[in-house]
Parts: sequence; structure tokens; C-alpha cells
Amino acid sequence: MIPLFKSNKDEIMTQFPMTDLERLGLLKMDFLALTTLTVIEQTLLQVREQLDVEIDLSRLALNDEETFRLFSEGRTSGIFQFESAGMRDILRRLKPDRFEDLIALNALYRPGPIQGGMIDDFINRRHGKVEIRYELPQLEEILKETYGVIVYQEQVMQIASKLGGFSLGGADLLRRAMGKKKMKVMAKQREKFLEGAAQRGVPAKKAERIFSLMEQFAGYGFNKSHSTAYALLAYQTAYLKAHFPVQFMAAMLTSEMSNTDKVVKYLGECREMGIEVLPPDINESQIHFQAAGRNIRFGLAAIRNVGEGAIRKVLACRDEIGGFENLYQFCENVDLRLVNKRVLEALIKSGAFDSLGSNRKSLMAILDGAIERGHSAQRDRLSGQKGLFGDDAPIGFGEEAEAIPDVGEWGDREKWSYEKETLGFYVTGHPLQKYETELRQFAQTTADQVGERLSGRDVSVGGVVTSMRRLRTRKGDAFASFQLEDLTGTVEVIVWPTTFQQCCELLESSETPIFVQGRCEVDGRGEIRVLASEVFPLDSLWKRGAQKLRIQLDLPGLEAAKVSQLRNLLSRYPGSCAVEFELLKLDEFKMRVIPSDHLSINPVPTLISELEGLFGENTITLYT
Repeated sequence: MIPLFKSNKDEIMTQFPMTDLERLGLLKMDFLALTTLTVIEQTLLQVREQLDVEIDLSRLALNDEETFRLFSEGRTSGIFQFESAGMRDILRRLKPDRFEDLIALNALYRPGPIQGGMIDDFINRRHGKVEIRYELPQLEEILKETYGVIVYQEQVMQIASKLGGFSLGGADLLRRAMGKKKMKVMAKQREKFLEGAAQRGVPAKKAERIFSLMEQFAGYGFNKSHSTAYALLAYQTAYLKAHFPVQFMAAMLTSEMSNTDKVVKYLGECREMGIEVLPPDINESQIHFQAAGRNIRFGLAAIRNVGEGAIRKVLACRDEIGGFENLYQFCENVDLRLVNKRVLEALIKSGAFDSLGSNRKSLMAILDGAIERGHSAQRDRLSGQKGLFGDDAPIGFGEEAEAIPDVGEWGDREKWSYEKETLGFYVTGHPLQKYETELRQFAQTTADQVGERLSGRDVSVGGVVTSMRRLRTRKGDAFASFQLEDLTGTVEVIVWPTTFQQCCELLESSETPIFVQGRCEVDGRGEIRVLASEVFPLDSLWKRGAQKLRIQLDLPGLEAAKVSQLRNLLSRYPGSCAVEFELLKLDEFKMRVIPSDHLSINPVPTLISELEGLFGENTITLYT
């Protein structure tokens, strides 16, 4: 018997803390509200409705080649627990081909195992670079699936049970004591384990070593059942992405509709996957993002200043009359008390009326008149007044009234700016599109990767300025904070007074794409930001010239013929730009950068293109 109470949300709760509840014999359970479950549900719904395919995830085969290819290539953006840059890098190195590998990675991708080198050891054992040895033959059955490495808490319990004679309950107590480093309890447990091992014929020194290994790994150990449940969700989302990419990405975009950074990231992912995200359409869009053949149609509820209630009214009206023909007819039929001028402006600026034949600027020019005529028509309809010929058409709505004069269209920058205002991001175009070559060659990273693994490192990244704030130091000097947005997402940038004096005009002209060089740091909230040391226009990159070119070389796959080709290629473009080589994937170290004293080149686009053809995309970086 325990006392209960109701929260203000009518949730029934106990008045005892969880540890006391466990001692009383009650079961404590954690329920996680995961967005991933909604994404899966929405994907399955679209697949069922659009493709007439029924998928039973409980019967999904766990050996699907396409799914494991997606994991092995690190194409895991949007995949539960596997989408960080660090995890994607590990996936490309490990190349998992069985479900057990996913379980292990979920358990290993934590600060302790990463810092302890366990992931590298696991990968090397997986690929036969390190011999797998077992302290005793009895351990092979327990540790075989993790290549001889103790990864799971359950493995610690199994070893204690098999070698030390512990009951499973006793083994769980040992696991808890090891995990929480309870030294007094551990001393007793060690003695008990050694006695049990001796009774089973295990040499004393072996038993001591095995217990020490258990003790060492227990601090890193992860609950396998927890990791398995997460791996299963990851596998299910990866399966849906591999086989139904359009429906999956539509569900992902819907789930992150209110998170601009995430939507920008997934729009970039769609672009890489060859999926076009079509702008909102008043006659085609639904409330949320929806698959449309090989493309995705933007959801109307994702437009800013347009409430879901207003959109439901619009869709109900569209279904009733069979679609909208022009803005006048729209205003005549929808409820203008709910779909007001603010909503209509947002719909026009976002491009939702583009398919009706008139450009956005022309529609904005006649909007007030269309609203006035719409109100008039709806009042007449309510009063029962009919047209001259007795039909239901409102008075004054002939062909002449519906003709929309063409006053020309906004320029690209203004058009994109309104898309940014109403959607939170660019859809039909992006100010950075014409700079993709420069960004690929000069930017060391992208906005979405800065927060993943670059703390404390120098970085360079290009983008457009959003949400800039002018601030003052304690001494009264002006500095600035702003969000830098590229094609993948956004990152916060701080420009201190000295640098700000040099670039304040550039930053205030938010339409000019910029290039930022600086250093990453973690702020007081634990967020990554870039401290800018230099800010200049993106279109000046080639004029400034490159001071250094870095080439990534994957040593295990580097053939002598390629080295010869590289030497000949560089000799054809002499210049003043230094060259250095980044050597990857050596057994004794992960990376080494070697400057070349006798090589200097002219890094023209032709050379860069040929180098990428030789070593692959994203292997060449230029530094100004």
C-alpha cells in the first residue's frame, strides 16, 4: 500500500521515490515519447494509401541488404540514434552487415567507450586486424558476437554465472556494484567469484584476471536489452528510408515542421537523395508534407501565420468545389473570418497560389480587392441574393472582374526572402546555390557538422546571415551574434569587437552570402558556436586566393599508379599554393597531416575537379 496523488494533468503518481518503490517490490518502468514512432506510423500510412503496400514491422526480416547498405554508407540522416556525424563515420568504418552490429554500436557510442578506444578495438577485431582471443574457451559462447570485447552488462552477468556460479539475481547485484563502483561490495563479490571459479576448475590467476576485466568493462557496459530495442527502431526506420525514401522523408519533414534547423537539414538530405521538395500548392498540398510520386509536396500547415484550423477550412472547401481556379474564386468560397488577409499574404508569398497562373507580385497587388469582393459575395450568398441569370454566382463576378493584371514578378532575392519569411527556409532557390563550387573547395565543414565533432578546432564555413543581434561588451564595445545558414542547417557565430568593426556593414547587408573563418567553442548552455576571426563576402574567395590545399589519402586503398597520377597532375599546375596530405586509416593512428615542402601549385577549378575525380568528392580542401 502506497500513497498516491493526481498531478494537474490528471496523471496518477506515487508519493514514494523510485528506489523505495523497488524495495517494496513494485515495478518501475520508463516510457519514452519518441517522435520516431510517429514518423514510422506516418510513413506506413502514406505507403499504404499511396502504394497499396501493407508492411508488418513485427515480421520484418533483419537481414535486408538495402538496409545494411544504407548503414554501411553512413546515409543515416533521420535514422534513430544513428544520424550524428560521429556515428556516420563509425558506420562507414565498421560496415555493419548484421543486426548484432547495430546493437553493439548503440551500446558503444558513448563517451566512456569512445575515450577508452573500445570502438576502434571493436572495428579492428571485426575486420580481422586484431586477433580475437578468449581468456577461457567457456567465454567464447558469451563474447563471440562482440568479437571478444565485453560490451553489455548482461555479458558481465553471464560470466559471473558461468564461471563464478552466481545465480542470475546474484549476478545482477554484482553488475550494479561494478557499475556504481561500490568498493566494499566489490571486495565481497570478488571473493565469492574466485571461490566459485576455483570450484569449477578455473586457475586462480585466470579467475583474478577475468574478474579484473569484468570490473574494467562494467563501467562501460550498457544494457543489451535497451540497446536492442533502440537498434530495432533504428533498423525499422532505415528499412523504410531504404525502400520508401519519399514517404519516409515526407514523414521526417512533418515531424520536424516547427524546427527550422532540422527542416533545412532534411531538405538538404532530400536534395542529395534526388528528391525534389515542391513548394506548397493550394490545389495539391495536404495539411502536412506528402509524397507526390518521386517528389514531396510541401504541407500547408508548415506555412507561418497560417493556422491548422484555417487550412482545414481551406481543404474542406477545396474538396467541396473541386479545386480553386483563381484568387477571386478562392476569396469567394473560403471563410474569410478564419482565412484572413494575414493568412492570404502568407499563402501568396510562400508560392501556394503559383499553379493558378498568376505570379506572386500580381496576386499581392489585387489582394485587397479580392478580399473585398469575397466579403461582398459571401454577404450576398447569406442574404439569398442570386445573380442576374438566377445561378449561384455572386453579383459582379464576371470574366472582367476575375482578370488579374500582370504587374511583373519579384526578383529572385525578394522572392526567396518572402519564402524564408513564410516557410522559415528557402524552397524554390537559395542564395548559396551559385556558390556550391566555392563552398565545396574552401569550406572545411557545413553548419550541421559544426556542432557534431569540431569543438576546439579551427573551422571555415559559408552561408547567409539570419537573426543578427548587435550587442555591447562591458566596456561598451559593439559586437554581434548571428545565425549562419548554409544548405545543411544553421550555426551560431559570435563576432567580437575588433572583427566586427571590419565587417559590420557586410553583416547588416543580410542578402550577401559570407564566408566565416574562426574557432569552435562550447558556450555556457553546452551549445557549439563559432568565434569568428575573419568574415568576408563569399564571392571574393577565388580573388583572395588559396594559401594551402589539403588532399585526403586513404592509405589502405592507395595504389602506386594513383600516386604517379597525382605527381604528374600537380606538376602541370605550378603556383604559390602549398600542398599537404592527410593520411587516413593507419593502424597506429587514425590521421596524420604531412606538409609537402617541395610542392606548390595553382589551385584552379580544373585541377580541383581532376583531383576529386582521382580520389573522390570531399577529399580536397582549400584554405585561404
